[in-house]
Order: sequence, then structure tokens, then C-alpha cells
Amino acid sequence: MGPQLQTYADKPYPSVDEPSASPSSTLIHGDCLTVLPQLPKGSVNFVLTDPPYLVNYRSRDGRRVRNDDRSDWLEPSFAQIHRVLQPDGFAVSFYGWPHADKFLQAYRSAGFRVVGHLMFPKRYTSASKYLSYRHECAYLLAKGQPEYPKSPIPDVIQWSYTGNKLHPTQKPLGILTPLIETFCAPGGLVLDPFAGSGSTLVAARDAGRRFVGIELDADYYATAQQRLCAGKQ
Repeated sequence: MGPQLQTYADKPYPSVDEPSASPSSTLIHGDCLTVLPQLPKGSVNFVLTDPPYLVNYRSRDGRRVRNDDRSDWLEPSFAQIHRVLQPDGFAVSFYGWPHADKFLQAYRSAGFRVVGHLMFPKRYTSASKYLSYRHECAYLLAKGQPEYPKSPIPDVIQWSYTGNKLHPTQKPLGILTPLIETFCAPGGLVLDPFAGSGSTLVAARDAGRRFVGIELDADYYATAQQRLCAGKQ
């Protein structure tokens, strides 16, 4: 059985005094810029997140991503992410390549070092413009000087199509699980401050890790809650 799930929506939620020592995992409906300052410094073991790409994305069926049309949240969010991450810890952040400079500036301003780059090839085309776009990408970030993993994973991981049924930019569990298993010890605490439909949280739960997830959109929060209350996926 996975860790107990606590959820907070449309009501005050308590600050997480010692999440690294808590048996519970937490899903919060709120703004990460409001929630993250309530987490203690250095209390999270690993961060895995898929923030808005700053491209004003609209899916084929008309769905959008909150705050994808602005970037004022980017630097303060990663400053807080860096603060709550344990010393000598890792973070993995997906990003939108059209604004890679803004993401890199936010990471470095927060105090992260870029120590790796991950590619996720797709077997299908997500869009065709100057090129046929068939990959996603993420940066591996380090706080301090973490040790090398005992068994490093490849920096190219094959993508499996989710159908984006739960979220317009839904990430498959198959690419998230090896990241969690490599960069977070069993029983550790995974943070996703842009939780979306909860894929990172589901992957963390199924891998035997605890989690703190934060999601701003009420509908996606509800979807994540449903997934986490269901069995192993």
C-alpha cells in the first residue's frame, strides 16, 4: 500500500512542518508561489516538474495551460524550488525550447547548476512548422555537489503516447519513473509544484516515494486527486 494521501482544496491547508519525516503524501490546490514558501528549507529530496512552456499553448481540442502566456512566475518559482530542495539534491525540469534562455536564466538565478540534458523522442509528430517536432526535452539541475548516481540512466528515453486525455501536455509515466528511481532514494520525498493531472505524483507513489504536488487549475487538481485515490497505474 502506498503512502496516505492528504488533499487540500478550497480551504486553508497547514504548512508542512517536516515533510521529510511525514508518512503522508500531499496534493494541494493552490499557487506554488503561495504554497512553496510554507515548506521548510531543504525538506524535499527530489524535484520533478513540467512547468508551462511560455508558448501560450492551445491543444487541438482547445484546452490551454494556466500561465502559459506569461513568464513573471518563472524566476520566483525556481528560487523557491531551490530553497526547499535538500542540499546536494537534484531537480529535473521540462521546458519549452522557444524560451530556453528564460528557463536557463531562472535556473541559474535560483542557484542551480545545469548538469545534464534529457531528450524524449516521440514516434509521432506533435506539430509541423519549420520542422516536424518529435521530441520533448528537460534539464537535469543540481543544488550543490550531489554524488554521481551508481547506475546513471541514458540521457535519451523513449516516449510513449498518452493520448493527452487527462491534460493537454500529459507526460507518460514511463519517462518519469526512471528519473524518480535514479535521483530519489526509496521512501524519499518528490516535489512537483506544477502537478497538472498528477503524473509525477502517480509515478512517485508507484515507485515507493512520497510526494508533495501543487496544482493551480481546479479541474486538473481534481483529475490528479482521482488518479491518486485509484490503484496502481
